[in-house]
Amino acid sequence: MKILRTPDARFVNLPDFAFTAHYCQVTDPDGTALRIHYLDEGPPTASPVLLMHGEPSWSFLYRRIIKSLVARGHRVVAPDLVGFGRSDKPADQSDYTFERHVRWMSDWLVATRLSGITLFCQDWGGLIGLRLVAAFPERFARVVVANTGLPTGEGFSEGFQRWLEFSQSAPVLPIGQIVGMGCRRSLSEAEQAAYDAPFPDESFKAGARRFPALVPITPQHGSVAENQAAWKVLERFTKPFLTAFSDSDPVTKGGELLFHQRVPGTKGQKHVTVADAGHFLQEDKPDEIADLIHEFIASTK
Repeated sequence: MKILRTPDARFVNLPDFAFTAHYCQVTDPDGTALRIHYLDEGPPTASPVLLMHGEPSWSFLYRRIIKSLVARGHRVVAPDLVGFGRSDKPADQSDYTFERHVRWMSDWLVATRLSGITLFCQDWGGLIGLRLVAAFPERFARVVVANTGLPTGEGFSEGFQRWLEFSQSAPVLPIGQIVGMGCRRSLSEAEQAAYDAPFPDESFKAGARRFPALVPITPQHGSVAENQAAWKVLERFTKPFLTAFSDSDPVTKGGELLFHQRVPGTKGQKHVTVADAGHFLQEDKPDEIADLIHEFIASTK
């Protein structure tokens, strides 16, 4: 497996992102060593809030939420998925599979010894994060899902179809613009540049290219059986489980209903619809998201 690593100089002077970089090395079954980057802010002895990003963003997405939660005494951990942010990037699309991502992040979770976790996950952060919950339910105290799902081959939205077609056909994948298009507010040039920072050129974007095609939207996709097995665990998950979907996300709108129907931990929770927010609600409503996480923890201790 050929690995690319974004030069550190690409991450200098990013707006509102003065955080310390942490790294953890995991080893793929083929023997390749992969370096995973993560942020770890706030009191090290506090129970962690785990923030998991999706496609094609990275931990920069959570910068304002991190600051707000740390100011209230929380420990906040935000990894970059392999292929994104400051984490290593396999160069070939064929190196990316759903199950490899789950394994890589499972190994990272075990290595960091996180427990008592409050998970907030969005987009692919949910597809992978919910698999972590299913694999290690004892490590998670509560879960917040936002604009995500755990597909098992039963179709897809029109919005996702448009994104899939674009991601697989566009000669250049303009990452900063893509994130901006998924927000209700306008990102500044510096913010868009920060989303472009992990990708010096198209060769670094194999993961960003591949992710949409890995979503198991048909029975023929990989990981359908594995996700079905994860749902069986989630259907027994009684710990607090909150949904916070946007009102203006064409990709995942309405996806919260499946969690309400199938996850017992959703019963009695104060689920929210995040108003005037697009797919990347962390950019549109960071203060509201931080408030929601803080209040959810306080009300379910």
